[in-house]
Amino acid sequence: EARLVESGGGLVQSGGTLRLSCAASGFPARHEDMAWVRQAPGKGLEWVAGILSGRSRIHYGDAVKGRFTISRDDAQNMLYLQMTSLTPEDTATYYCAADFLWGRLVSNIPPDQGDFGFWGQGTQVTVSS
Repeated sequence: EARLVESGGGLVQSGGTLRLSCAASGFPARHEDMAWVRQAPGKGLEWVAGILSGRSRIHYGDAVKGRFTISRDDAQNMLYLQMTSLTPEDTATYYCAADFLWGRLVSNIPPDQGDFGFWGQGTQVTVSS
């Protein structure tokens, strides 16, 4: 069974840092483009960052550029998101996802869960002011 399992979310003060992890299993994640997507309360899904298979290209959403760093460890089937300088606007459920059209990320076309071949259950990040 293919699975993506996120961890590392929690409550943090404004200006703080968090590192999210995503463990992939049941499919060859190293061959898949992967991404982090978030959903704030009452809002739609938003691209956070994506990374191509082979780490040849990375793209960030404008809201997180310069503050978040996406990385992957294909030997461990892991995806990471290092988040710094967090603000209350970063409060959201963060989802790990794989197998999607890269062009939708770079064009900032709002994502939908159906756009992804693999989708995690999400981890909550809450940033207090």
